[in-house]
Amino acid sequence: MNTDQFIAKSTLKFVETASFTWQTPSNIALVKYWGKSNPQIPKNASISFTLNNCHTITRVDFIKKEKSNEVVFNLFFEGKQKDEFKPKIAEFFKRVQSYCPYILEYEMTINSENSFPHSSGIASSASGLSAIAMCLMSLEKELNPNLSVDKIHKKASFLARLGSGSASRSIEGPLVVWGNHPEIEGSSDLFGIQFPYKVHPFFENYQDVILLVDKGEKQVSSTIGHNLMHKHPFAENRFLQANENLSKMSKILQEGNSKDFINLVESEALTLHAMMLTSNPYFILMKPNTLEIINKVWEYRQENNSNICFTLDAGANVHVLFPENEKENILQFIDNQISKYCQKNHYICDTVGFGAKRL
Repeated sequence: MNTDQFIAKSTLKFVETASFTWQTPSNIALVKYWGKSNPQIPKNASISFTLNNCHTITRVDFIKKEKSNEVVFNLFFEGKQKDEFKPKIAEFFKRVQSYCPYILEYEMTINSENSFPHSSGIASSASGLSAIAMCLMSLEKELNPNLSVDKIHKKASFLARLGSGSASRSIEGPLVVWGNHPEIEGSSDLFGIQFPYKVHPFFENYQDVILLVDKGEKQVSSTIGHNLMHKHPFAENRFLQANENLSKMSKILQEGNSKDFINLVESEALTLHAMMLTSNPYFILMKPNTLEIINKVWEYRQENNSNICFTLDAGANVHVLFPENEKENILQFIDNQISKYCQKNHYICDTVGFGAKRL
């Protein structure tokens, strides 16, 4: 596993101060990754839709200082100093400094805000850390103007992964694969890649409505959840299943088989929760209203011969996925029948997006 390609070359330019702002999205995995080894290497490959409206906007201001042994930074989230977030970001900088040694020569001020509730199971680590990674790569581009766009995206995904595995899938879009898989050309454990094959038109502009059943802090952090896989009695079979499911999903996305898509996406979501139910310690991450919504989605699909389906992250919220041509009817269904199961009737209408954008 050669990571030398990601070590920053000697800088060519002197930059006294710089400021960069990036908007990077969250993502929702269709085939889930659950379980990893150090340093942030997935036990199985995964694939996700990049979202559009659920994003983080981050500005990083860099001021040149005398080189030190520790990274110096201030952190503000939604206008307030957030010292409780600093340990995670400090650990991220510690992991990436050998690849970005220039960060030891700058004091950084990070200002970040989300378009969605933080820590509620909408992959805020994915969007937050990918945004910081893109700001670091913008500085590296200033220091070394020869960097190509492809190299910037690949390294940003590599860096983001060291903070949050799913963050590797938030640099590009609309479909990103992370994890080495024999049937996905160019796939790697070290960074995410755009799905390399032509996707059937059925899956273009796919819709995702996120039903906020619980806007509070997640019951179980992703790190704890992943660690529970180390001694999980079903772990090895799950890793094999996930890689087999990615092979199936690759074919589905290319051929446009909507019924197979529904079956696989929902099965993956329930399997993720089954792994938590059968771990030790064990967790029930769904809420009663999560199950109410799932049953309503199943009823609507049956009654209307619809292509609606659901997926879940490691929390209580429900992602309702459907093709664009059903948007009007399904939004009416959500508003009339299932928004009442959301906290304060709150849901977010999203669509598949195309990754990081510099602002």
